[in-house]
Amino acid sequence: MYITCLDLEGVLVPEIWIAFAEASGIPELKRTTRDEPDYDKLMKWRLGILKEHGLGLKEIQETIAKIDPIPGAKEFLDELRSICQVIIISDTFTQFATPLMKKLGWPTIFCNSLEVAPNGEITGFKMRCPQSKLTTVKALQSIGYETVASGDSHNDLAMIRASKAGFLFKSTDKIKADNPDLPAFEDYSELLAAIKKVIL
Repeated sequence: MYITCLDLEGVLVPEIWIAFAEASGIPELKRTTRDEPDYDKLMKWRLGILKEHGLGLKEIQETIAKIDPIPGAKEFLDELRSICQVIIISDTFTQFATPLMKKLGWPTIFCNSLEVAPNGEITGFKMRCPQSKLTTVKALQSIGYETVASGDSHNDLAMIRASKAGFLFKSTDKIKADNPDLPAFEDYSELLAAIKKVIL
């Protein structure tokens, strides 16, 4: 029994924080997990910038409403879900992900949640569990599933390496160069073929 575990941002939808950095005119917010391996540090830094600029959940959600999945992502997901179970494991937050899940046909997603004050200020964040991607993959394996995993960032490497098969997808040149043993794809048809080879 296989479950495919996919990252969300950069793999199925554009990076939310990059889109918001462009919409808000705050270039520092373009920093993502491709640049900063420590997610806790990255999020605390982001929340500091939001506070400094007086921006909250409403402004980010307005940007997210305009984001569409990467062309081909929904078709890829639909086909993949017809041959195996798929779980999106993301370090994003339910308050960000829900509109994007609607556009992707409501796949299953495991993610985190934001702490939001009544005035809309994001005051903190609650991670589902430590090292959520690796922990989830190991938990799935502990109940009898083989996992296949794919992602694009530093925080995906542990789940990719812990899985029976793992692939980089639309990753950076640096991450690909640092992990030469991991197959890397840019195209959904290539990724789908690689996953099918493992599970079928």
